[in-house]
Amino acid sequence: MLFLFIGCAAPKIRLFPSQADPLKEFTLEGKADPKILVLPVRGVISDAPREGIIRTRPSLVQEIVSQLRLAEDDKKVKAVVLKVDSPGGSVTASDILFNEILAFKERTGAKVIVTMMGLAASGGYYISLPADYIVAHPTTLTGSIGVIFLRTKVAGLMEKIGVGVEVNKSGINKDMGMPYRSATAQENEILQNMTDRLGIRFIDLAAKYRKLDPAAKAQIATARIYLAPEALELGMVDEIGYLDQALGKAKELAELPDNARVIVYRRTEYPDDNIYNTATRYGGGDLSVLSVDLLPDALNQFPTGFYYLWPAAMTDVR
Repeated sequence: MLFLFIGCAAPKIRLFPSQADPLKEFTLEGKADPKILVLPVRGVISDAPREGIIRTRPSLVQEIVSQLRLAEDDKKVKAVVLKVDSPGGSVTASDILFNEILAFKERTGAKVIVTMMGLAASGGYYISLPADYIVAHPTTLTGSIGVIFLRTKVAGLMEKIGVGVEVNKSGINKDMGMPYRSATAQENEILQNMTDRLGIRFIDLAAKYRKLDPAAKAQIATARIYLAPEALELGMVDEIGYLDQALGKAKELAELPDNARVIVYRRTEYPDDNIYNTATRYGGGDLSVLSVDLLPDALNQFPTGFYYLWPAAMTDVR
C-alpha cells in the first residue's frame, strides 16, 4: 500500500540543542531583585571557533563576551563572578577578554569577582586582573605570568625523507619562523625580543592591577606557577576560599542583600542545576569519549604564535 503525503513539509528533527539558540537566564538561588551573574571561563582562551565532530561551536571569547553583553543590558545585574579554570591561551584572545571585562566594569559600575578553580595560569590569570577581588580555591594553581612563542619544526624530518622546500623571498626575514628550516641567530634575536616585550607587558599589568611591590614583581617575572598560599603571600590573590565565599564577597562589595539572585545564562534548562555547572548548552553531541575541545591542545597542535599559556597543562587529556 502506498501512502502519499502532499502539501506538508517533513518535520525538522534536532538531535542536539544548537549553539545558535539564544542564551536564557536561569536563577540558581535567591529571590531578591538584584542579581549576581556566575560566568564560567573554562578551557583554552581562544577567539577561534571550536571544531567538533558534528558541529562548530563559538569561541570561548565569543561566549564570554555574549554573556557580558547580556549582563550589561540588565540593570539588575550588580556583580559578576568569573569562575576561571584555564591554562591560558593566545596573547590576543587573552587581551581581548581583559579589555572586555575592564570595559564592562567601566560601563556598568558592576563589581567583578574572580574565583579561581583548579587552574588559573598565564592567560587565565591575565583575564583576572581587572577584578575587584580574587578568591583562589585552596588547591588552585596560578601564575605562569609570561609569554611563550610556539612554532613547529620539521627540518630534521624533511632531511631524513629527502623532502625540501624552495623559497624566493623579497626580504631576508620574509620566511622567518617557517618550520622547514632552523632559525638564524638574527631571527632568534628578533623573536626573543618580541617575546620579551609581550612578557613585560603582562608583568607590568600584573604589578599595576595587583599593586605588587618590586620584590613580588621580580618573583612573578620568573613565570613559575604557584599554589594558592604562595600566590596570596605575593599579593596575586586576595583570599583563599570557595565559590560560596566569592559569592559572599560579591554581595558585600556590591552592597546586595543575602537573598540576591544568583543567575546563569544557558541555552537550555538543566535538571538539578547549581553554581558548579560550567555548561551553557544541554547534553554532549560530539560523540567522543575524549574532550573534543582539549584533544588538539593535548597533542600540542597549536598554530604558530605568541601565547599566554602554561604548556604543561596541555598534556592533560580529559
